[in-house]
Amino acid sequence: MAKEMMKGNTAIAEAAIRAGLDAYFGYPITPQTELLEWMSVRMPELGRAFVQAESELGAINMVYGAACTGKRVMTSSSSPGISLMMEGLSYIAGTEVPMVLVNVMRGGPGLGNIAPAQADYNQIVHGGGHGDMHPIVLAPASVQEAIDLTVLAFDLAEKYRAIVVVLIDGSLGQMMEPGELPPMAPLKTAIPDWAVRGGDDGKRRTLSSIYLNPPDEEVTNLRLERRWQEVQANEVRYKEYYLEDARYVVTGFGSAGRIALSAVRAARAEGIPVGLLRPISLNPFPRQVIADLSERVEGFLVTEMNAGQMLDDVMAAVAGRKPVEFYGRMGGVVPFPDEILGEIKRMVNGQVPMSGHPRDRWLERMPRAN
Repeated sequence: MAKEMMKGNTAIAEAAIRAGLDAYFGYPITPQTELLEWMSVRMPELGRAFVQAESELGAINMVYGAACTGKRVMTSSSSPGISLMMEGLSYIAGTEVPMVLVNVMRGGPGLGNIAPAQADYNQIVHGGGHGDMHPIVLAPASVQEAIDLTVLAFDLAEKYRAIVVVLIDGSLGQMMEPGELPPMAPLKTAIPDWAVRGGDDGKRRTLSSIYLNPPDEEVTNLRLERRWQEVQANEVRYKEYYLEDARYVVTGFGSAGRIALSAVRAARAEGIPVGLLRPISLNPFPRQVIADLSERVEGFLVTEMNAGQMLDDVMAAVAGRKPVEFYGRMGGVVPFPDEILGEIKRMVNGQVPMSGHPRDRWLERMPRAN
């Protein structure tokens, strides 16, 4: 199929539809509203379910109910709206039903603004609701990657009976780029045997996340943990750029990783042996890849559009073997490649101490409020 110019939000929506989405439930909030608007037209056109709920609370509980039927379901929102969905997400995880969630991150905390940010990393990667649960988290860096990962998200959700999050920021949701959509997949007619009316027998089943007997709850949690071990073994995704001869590594996800690639290319044009590792699966995180790199490179620079949330995961993987530096922009401010290039040069010039926390050093370099 030929490529066409698409906005990130609408590209994700159409990719989900072509992946066989049966039902969408959501509530408008910028900067993801175009995704919901696209669904509001296309889903009824195709005879599929679309509901604009009364709130994000309503939307996630509608998703919960629909997911129990074994159908492909999803919702989308932006940072404050995702916060309202946390309880429902935990119920979905505890009931072991698949769903896809798209989070188009904005500046915060609080209402913040509608500018792009990456400050929901900890909430999504290390959270996603109360209790022991592990959502799979995918972070595209382009419209085409967003299309591809949205399709993959439904397959992974069904394979592991899990929540899969496509995590982007407002810039990727709003930007327009050429992208190639997949062909329209037929809706699945087979109903899984775990669903409320699933399998060949069609018996009515009750699905729940309630386990009043603590040993029963522990058995469920152990099952979820062992399933997560499978995810960690099979679903780590990342992209490498110029790492073959790199002595220094920059790492960033999503838009920050994409901007960092421009800085890395500029640095290499000046003869600096630097490469980029861009995690695509934030959960499971490519810890072993970073650990292996730390055995042969001289330092790491983590760049994010937040105050250093993925930084902690990188530092855990490096485990003190090499110095780590951090550069972030916050509140919807997007870094320029020249800023990251300057940080690369600082690292190469040996201005990164092994002692102290890189977040503290970054704060000292950032301007202070009046």
